[in-house]
Amino acid sequence: MSYSIFSRIIFVLLLICAPLPASGDAVLIVGDSLSAGYGLPTGSGWVNLLSERLADDHPDVSVINASISGETTAGGKRRIQALLERHQPVVVVVELGANDGLRGIRIPLITEDLAAIVTASRRFGARTLVLGMRIPPNYGRDYAEKFHAMFKEVSNRHGASLVPFMLEGFADNRALFQDDGIHPAIDAQPLILDNIYGALQRLLKD
Repeated sequence: MSYSIFSRIIFVLLLICAPLPASGDAVLIVGDSLSAGYGLPTGSGWVNLLSERLADDHPDVSVINASISGETTAGGKRRIQALLERHQPVVVVVELGANDGLRGIRIPLITEDLAAIVTASRRFGARTLVLGMRIPPNYGRDYAEKFHAMFKEVSNRHGASLVPFMLEGFADNRALFQDDGIHPAIDAQPLILDNIYGALQRLLKD
């Protein structure tokens, strides 16, 4: 085989094996069952609705949903660097902490892990949006208040944007939740998106 033919073969192989360039900007959602669509018909969760709305408002932006039911901030911290490197997002939406709170994990530990996710995303160059949560008062008023305040504290300290409570406006409406009383029903999904979308749009316009 001549050197010229061999060189051409190598060049073609390099073209085939090279990663494809990104086709626009990506929004990465790192969340738990609230974003993974637990208990909902396929394609009806708020993240799917976000993809549809962005297709109209920001057609060059794609949505990658890396949410896992049962995920904690510790799990998110372990996964975040690989997700950032794989998807190259311009915006990271962090929806984690609810499972930590429901398990009664100490607030300083949750804070540390949540801050690590935000810090990694910011260091990577992604604008970051934290979605705050609340837990029921039966966990103790002091714990519940510190849990909710944690999201604002982490966002302020590490330069992230914040949606104070992603279930704002309907958290006390039992009809908008599934039978477990924890996961929002299909009719609540557009309300979640409405709570989030304004803050996300501002990040995409920056």
